[in-house]
Amino acid sequence: MNQFSLPGCLIIEEGACERLNEILADCIPEIEKKKIIIVTEEALIPIMKPYLDEMKRDLPKSELYLVEENSFQEAMELAKHICMEDIEVIIGVGGGKVLDVAKYAGFVGKIPYICVPTTLSNDSLSSPVSVLGTEGDARKTLKCAIPAAIVVDVNVVMGAPLSQLQSGIGDTISKYTALYDWKLDAAYRGERVDDFSYLISDMALSSLCYNEEKSLKSKEFIKILTQSLVLGGLAMEIAGNSRPCSGSEHLFCHSLEENYKEIKISHGMAVALGSLVSCRLQGRDDHLLRSVLVAYGIDLDPMNWGITKEIFTDAWLKAADTRKDRHTVLNEVTLTKEQLGGIYEQLRAGSECSGVFKE
Repeated sequence: MNQFSLPGCLIIEEGACERLNEILADCIPEIEKKKIIIVTEEALIPIMKPYLDEMKRDLPKSELYLVEENSFQEAMELAKHICMEDIEVIIGVGGGKVLDVAKYAGFVGKIPYICVPTTLSNDSLSSPVSVLGTEGDARKTLKCAIPAAIVVDVNVVMGAPLSQLQSGIGDTISKYTALYDWKLDAAYRGERVDDFSYLISDMALSSLCYNEEKSLKSKEFIKILTQSLVLGGLAMEIAGNSRPCSGSEHLFCHSLEENYKEIKISHGMAVALGSLVSCRLQGRDDHLLRSVLVAYGIDLDPMNWGITKEIFTDAWLKAADTRKDRHTVLNEVTLTKEQLGGIYEQLRAGSECSGVFKE
């Protein structure tokens, strides 16, 4: 059985940042006596200044560290600073860039990492991985430890751009096809999925898909999305891999990133589009996914994201090669340009057909 950890503290509430030091004291004993590094980025200083100032006031041995890019090099430079200065706790305050760098640096430095997200664009806030840039435009997913504590201020997250919240929705609904692919992989290898991890990932999906709050800027929705993303990260930690949350739809996203760097689409939006296609390849009805995405105003026309039919088709044909160790529906169907072109046109037209894939 995979050995896993869980955050010692999970706070999702309005005004959490206003009592952040109180929360931190509950999470880390005698934190006021420890050397702390608070990691954020320049753009967030005006927004988070009152909370950052309060932390520095009540945590006298703390320092502020600004991240410029989510690269492996930046994470290692931060890790080196942590080791050389005997830092004891790292607090990440920001979005995906800041949190991925802080999480990995804390893991390398072997110190507790506290996650304070300012947006909800994907499930990395609680996942056991960091996605960091390497040479050129390449990115690598690196295993690390999950946060010791997660503190989400609903009021702060409500100020995030709508597109980032929509990206978080896309990353969540992708579990619908990822879980199916995980079962395909288990059957192919003669193994079994981790039942508990599967259940948690499915709960993350269901809590978003079947809730009645459809306003992206409502406090109730922010809480629901946070819970879904946290559950997704924990499912990966329990499984010991990303299979509960990542399948063929993510391979499409990776293929776009590797082969068409000029396409400007967020991770969540790419896997949302990928899930609609994967659902059809799996021979399943995509009505649930489509209805959820449409309800939250997510654009499902690939052309509006700069993805032409040629790019779409080529990305899918190359998707399986991005993770050759991963068995998905892409290993069990025969893809052709004509078939993929037809799916592309259905997406563009907003077809309500069930989309069952036919060989």
